[in-house]
Amino acid sequence: MKQRRYALLLAARDSEYVKKVYGGYFNVFVAAFGEEGERWDLFRVVDGEFPDMNELHKYHGFVVSGSPYDAYGNDYWILKLCFLLQTLDAMEKKVLGICFGHQVLCRSLGGKVGKACSGWDIGLRKVEIVKDLSVASFLEEIPSSLSIIECHQDEVWEVPIGAQVIAYSDKTGVEMFTIGQHILGIQGHPEYTKDILYNLIDRLLNDNSIEGNFAEKGKLGLQIAEPDSKWWGKICRNFLKR
Repeated sequence: MKQRRYALLLAARDSEYVKKVYGGYFNVFVAAFGEEGERWDLFRVVDGEFPDMNELHKYHGFVVSGSPYDAYGNDYWILKLCFLLQTLDAMEKKVLGICFGHQVLCRSLGGKVGKACSGWDIGLRKVEIVKDLSVASFLEEIPSSLSIIECHQDEVWEVPIGAQVIAYSDKTGVEMFTIGQHILGIQGHPEYTKDILYNLIDRLLNDNSIEGNFAEKGKLGLQIAEPDSKWWGKICRNFLKR
């Protein structure tokens, strides 16, 4: 059997914490979504490192990470990423977008993204999954309500034509969307562990990006409840590997 090959399109630079504890975000993603016998390649798109367009056909699927950058920005690497995602969509390659990845996928394929009207969402969020859509075979046997770690101040305003919203929350109207069987966007962070978010909250607080009481509220939510990481891992693996 041919070895399955996947690519992580990393849109963020490794934090000192993630480098020290996990060896980088690449290892966090492979631990969350990878399986034995697969090959995973890393492309630091945030630093202008992209896969060769002539090699795209060799990959079974692609994952686009989160990022501190705006998905609606016009940095050269973001525009180049949009073009790559349009190409992958035309090839009907599996693409999973996480947080920024979810938003930039939406933008690339004709949707609208921008600042969330209700501000930052940081911490644990209960997401309601729409189960009556036959397109989402990767949601079979998945509970209809799951908790996920969130950390974003942007959101999808309008999904592309042909997309279906398959999850929402009381804070965000588009928590997940899909196009056919090959595109999946998730606003939350299925790959995050609680300690990664704690560290990120501290960094946002130190940068004066968020207020102290808001940071404490985000941390408290994670102390009293757990994200449904196993179920989210199952959704992502089901999507990438079916």
